[in-house]
Amino acid sequence: MTAVFDVNTHPQPLNAGFQPDGLGARLRRRYFRTPGNAMISLAGMAALLYLVYYALDWAVLKAVWASPDGTSAVCRDIAGACWAVIQQRWRIIIFGLFPYDEQWRSMLACIVMVATIVLSCLPWFWKPLRLSTLWCAGFITFYVLMRGGLLGMRVVMPADWGGLTLTVFFYAAGVLIGMPMAVALALLRRSEMPLVSRMTGALIDGVRSLPLITILFTAALIFPFVLPDWLQGDKIWRVIIGFALFFAAYQAEIIRSGIQSIPVGQEEAAKALGLSYWHRIGRIILPQAFRNALPPTINQLVITFKETSLIVIIGFFDILASGNAAYGTGEWSFAYFEVYIFVALVYFVFVFSLSRYGAYLERRMRFGQH
Repeated sequence: MTAVFDVNTHPQPLNAGFQPDGLGARLRRRYFRTPGNAMISLAGMAALLYLVYYALDWAVLKAVWASPDGTSAVCRDIAGACWAVIQQRWRIIIFGLFPYDEQWRSMLACIVMVATIVLSCLPWFWKPLRLSTLWCAGFITFYVLMRGGLLGMRVVMPADWGGLTLTVFFYAAGVLIGMPMAVALALLRRSEMPLVSRMTGALIDGVRSLPLITILFTAALIFPFVLPDWLQGDKIWRVIIGFALFFAAYQAEIIRSGIQSIPVGQEEAAKALGLSYWHRIGRIILPQAFRNALPPTINQLVITFKETSLIVIIGFFDILASGNAAYGTGEWSFAYFEVYIFVALVYFVFVFSLSRYGAYLERRMRFGQH
């Protein structure tokens, strides 16, 4: 006996006849639903188009990109941007006070540090030993190239460093020193000994209550009066340690929040398996804590990179000070806006790259949980 089914009698899916709205329908629903909304939307689009056209006209169409004779005369009577100042003064922005004939070392050192940061983003290096080896090797190579004194390279003291390379150095050194400090402070604050926990908490809260510039001024100017000569060290290292301590105080609380978000049962299970304290911390607690605290950690790294601009106040020739020097002569004094746009673009490239990488890590780790 053969069963006969009428396809018309079978229930159809509820969305069988549903057709998604096109782009035009969505735009009408969002921006042109009523006459008032339409007028506001049209006025906003007109203003936006005008601003975009004005910016392109000034930055591209009417801009001067080069100065054949090396002077600013070509930019004196123009209505657009004078990017010739970047063409003529880019070396001082990137290298600062570094000796002209040795600037290849500064460029190579900057490339080494950027390559170290990029390589540390690859999953193959996400092992404590590999990552620490990579960063130590990259940092030592950077410092040897900048300071010299080996392989026939001329010695260049830190006082003569500057520009983008000095900014990258401060950032890398601050994070490299500050991250282990942050982990140690986070673990000490969770100590079962009340005295250790409270003293660590007082240190963290005390550092966080101070402006960064106060800590930098103290490290640069006050410590030489209160520390013995053998303990003072170079000014740049005192400031880096202060910078790293400030970073560590904030990052320690981020790591601690990541640790507290881990279910208590995981550590109890590790104890039941007989794992030692350091095995529990290194293999179970910290990996999950960093994963849970990844968004605020990326945010803190972004903030730290931007905070390097404060070192100009205590006499270091970072990229911001180099930008000021690039237009500080009478020849290019009118082109300060273009210089600051260039410096802002440098900051944007670094910060945007960090934020995009953070978003990639979040997606990767989210998929890894399923």
